[in-house]
Amino acid sequence: MFTESRQRSFLDTAVLSRLSGFPLYARRPMQGTVSGRHPSPHRGSSIEFAEYRKYVPGDDPRRIDWRAYGRSDRHFVKEFEADTNLRLCLVVDTSGSMDYGSKGTTKLEYARKIAAALGYLAIQQGDAVGLACMARGIVRDIPPRRNPSHLMNVFDVLEGIVPSGPSQIPDVLHELAETLSQRALVVIVSDLFIEPELLSSGFQHLRFRKHDVAVFHLLDPQELAFDFRRPMRFLDMEGGPALFADPSEIAERYHASLERYLSGLKQVLLESAVDYHKVAIDEDYEQVLVRFLIGRTRTRGVR
Repeated sequence: MFTESRQRSFLDTAVLSRLSGFPLYARRPMQGTVSGRHPSPHRGSSIEFAEYRKYVPGDDPRRIDWRAYGRSDRHFVKEFEADTNLRLCLVVDTSGSMDYGSKGTTKLEYARKIAAALGYLAIQQGDAVGLACMARGIVRDIPPRRNPSHLMNVFDVLEGIVPSGPSQIPDVLHELAETLSQRALVVIVSDLFIEPELLSSGFQHLRFRKHDVAVFHLLDPQELAFDFRRPMRFLDMEGGPALFADPSEIAERYHASLERYLSGLKQVLLESAVDYHKVAIDEDYEQVLVRFLIGRTRTRGVR
């Protein structure tokens, strides 16, 4: 199905081919427009039995379970889980801090690979894909569509992203919760450069709207290790003041602050039922996605 002729730095056809063997599932029932592979909150035709229900006038007599009638002398019909398609909403952080990368790859370049691969997998299995780019609010928005040609539009926008400005993730989460008209799988790819407690209400809002939310939290290896060797000026890539410091003097406090931040973030995401993945951007993104897809297979259709 993949007919992309242009060479794009964030696309590797060999990786996409290998990932195609892993289906992309939603953890929560979805509301789609066509039959698909994802559980729906409605009853319909499927091979997965849901429950028995008493027969009422107007029901199709072919759905009567005659074995149940023989045991109980009452008419029951079988209800089955309906299967539908998925809306995948990719949310990519395009704020200034996403332009950082100490090992040759920036966070934004890594985010492009994650988003493009998931978009491809969704389109391949008949699902709809949309894209929202966020910095100071949503700076670019492509509504979800199912046709393969639409995926090229998503790739074009991903390719043209220029990271800049501060991050206003909480406002974006609330806006997404209000503007996504039907249940969706919302995949956020960001460095989450913000205090964890400020994210809580936005994630809870998405959960209240019945969206399935996943987060790829991108961190540079230097942000985790902080093994700088000499005094230097640290720049805030989202517009804050610069700081000149000797890393050896602040390393202990930095690691303590990082641990508090990661612990607080994990707690917020756990309380909001977010599918959280901490990712160092020197990791092989294919393996990151394989873990993500396998994990979703195990929790498919959790209500």
